[in-house]
Amino acid sequence: MSGHSKWHNIQAHKSVQDAKKSKFFTKVTKELMLAAKAGGADTALNNRLKSAIAAAKAVNLPKDKIEQAIKKGTGELVGESLEEVLYEGYGPGGVALLIEAATDNRNRTVADVRHLLSKGGGAMGEAGCVGWMFAKKGVFSFPKESFTEEQLMEVALEHGAEDIADEDDVWEVHCAPEDFDALSGAFEAAGMTTDDAEVSMLPSNTVALDEENGQKLLKLIDMLEDNDDVQKVHTNGDLPDELLV
Repeated sequence: MSGHSKWHNIQAHKSVQDAKKSKFFTKVTKELMLAAKAGGADTALNNRLKSAIAAAKAVNLPKDKIEQAIKKGTGELVGESLEEVLYEGYGPGGVALLIEAATDNRNRTVADVRHLLSKGGGAMGEAGCVGWMFAKKGVFSFPKESFTEEQLMEVALEHGAEDIADEDDVWEVHCAPEDFDALSGAFEAAGMTTDDAEVSMLPSNTVALDEENGQKLLKLIDMLEDNDDVQKVHTNGDLPDELLV
């Protein structure tokens, strides 16, 4: 299950650009609401909310907006009724796509996603058509210049980690979703700061793309992520190195 760091680097670069747009504020606000709705307002008990707050601060969402979104999620303030939905489909080169969305209107969102997939050379699939190709995992990324594999193993394997993957300039530690909070706390207690930590959908295998289909896939993902309702896009597409610069 490799390649998460490559895609995260692309998404992180895009996030810097999108941070200037109000629609990126919309995405982090929705995640704050969903995280608070799912696990409450106490970040000590809700690591998803803790991560959502960190992401909101990273794009300079004002403190009052963060607090307001959390209160809407817990029901302390009246807000839009959001639900999480997952769409499955195919992209250029036959790659699999999982599209996470947060919406107050399922009919609008499914129509938008279907249109974007068609426009970008992909297609919507039935529920379950590609989901089996992915596994939900906790993913922690550590820069190699900061920690050795042995240092990470000392903490990771005692607190639920499943494996440590070599991903170019970072080490990736994977765990089951239910072990994410415990492992996160263990790394924090050991003073090991991550480049990134999240629960993500990792592909069990990847599909190698040529440059043409790789560019088409990047364009399609850009279009999908520009939609206010789309929160994350996961793929098993393996981009050629020249597109990862």
